[in-house]
Amino acid sequence: MKADAVSPDDKKMPLLDHIIELRNRLLWCVAGLIVVFLATFLLAATDIYNFLVQPLADILLAKGAQREAKMIFTDLTEFFFTKVKVSFFFAAFICAPLFLSQVWLFVAPGLYRHEKKALRPFLVATPFLFLLGAAMVYYLLMPMAWQFFLSFEQPGDAAAGTLKIVLEPKVNEYLGLVMMLIFAFGLAFQLPVILALLARVGIASSKGLARTRRYAIVIVFVFAAIFTPPDPISQLTLAVPIIALYEISILVARSIEKQKAKDKPALDEDADDDEEADETGGSLTKT
Repeated sequence: MKADAVSPDDKKMPLLDHIIELRNRLLWCVAGLIVVFLATFLLAATDIYNFLVQPLADILLAKGAQREAKMIFTDLTEFFFTKVKVSFFFAAFICAPLFLSQVWLFVAPGLYRHEKKALRPFLVATPFLFLLGAAMVYYLLMPMAWQFFLSFEQPGDAAAGTLKIVLEPKVNEYLGLVMMLIFAFGLAFQLPVILALLARVGIASSKGLARTRRYAIVIVFVFAAIFTPPDPISQLTLAVPIIALYEISILVARSIEKQKAKDKPALDEDADDDEEADETGGSLTKT
């Protein structure tokens, strides 16, 4: 890694110092996660779970006297550990900026100025896109999917000899499904960040992404089929935004390529200056 400015007094940072700094960064991440987890578990775990249940509760309560709106747990410890999972999931989400900032503080001293400038937008976009994916799950996908699955209930008719079939959701199974959907959408919405980074380092190009569009669409639908409930509405709700994000990624890659071509002379000059400084004063530096 190269520093922005290197003086003759600078010295190489020993490998042990790098390991110690990495350990300190990880300790900050773990400490922050533990503090937020404990605060969430003690103060807000039930409220957060009720928030996640709200889309299903709205549908069940709307049925009124037609059915009893409830959730069940069949193990004494089930709801306790469900609250633990809720708290950890929420704490990890809240601490994402802390994790990203610690990664940045560890990596940034070894980057050129233009490399720092190029990476900052991706660090900002990552949590924003994950939040956008989670919001789409909660406000769009879950109400439609739950309504679809509840349509399979049947009232039962003694005269016809049919039994009543109703949903009695378990708290841990419901949370597991919701967490899987949120994670799948949040991960899928990182597509522009991943492809833009690949374009930035020259691994991917806008022309290559455009040529492989048909294959990408097939992969997207396979991904949607794996990570969503087995109904067409859920799969389309995930697949269509990802395809749109793929098209946006092509535009972003094209913009990056134009900017790289425009800035190439200045970048080459900065690199030459830094290499000259390395030869006269040292190299890897972290203060």
